[in-house]
Amino acid sequence: MHALMKFLHIAFAVAWLGGISFMLFALRPAAGQLPPPQRLPLIAQVLRRFFVLVWISIAVLLLTGLAMLLAVGMKNAPTGWHLMFGLGLLMFALFGHLYFGPFRRLKLAVAAADWPEGGRRVGQIATMAMVNLALGALAIAAVVFLA
Repeated sequence: MHALMKFLHIAFAVAWLGGISFMLFALRPAAGQLPPPQRLPLIAQVLRRFFVLVWISIAVLLLTGLAMLLAVGMKNAPTGWHLMFGLGLLMFALFGHLYFGPFRRLKLAVAAADWPEGGRRVGQIATMAMVNLALGALAIAAVVFLA
């Protein structure tokens, strides 16, 4: 059972962090070639689909992470596990803010064809996604180097 929990945890972390990397380093630069009336609806639709995966990832990461932590006992868990848990909670909160704040406003801007506002929101989303990518890297480093 532990191996299954570990596999699911790693697989969904890879999916989330890989999706962020794709968005920041492939989609956004490539879509930058398009005019705003094409670029912003495309980005909003890609994010809408990706964010379904992120919500599922958050649920799986939280459940598997807690299961593995509780299996060894919180006080017996390595320091790296505690750091990963704390960083994970921070990542979940930041994503929640991104989803219910800038992403919601991006969808409204696209629906209203307010391209300057949509562009600002995509910039905010990219900044928060970069922070989450860095936090994810720190969480991985915590487990690798402090476990």
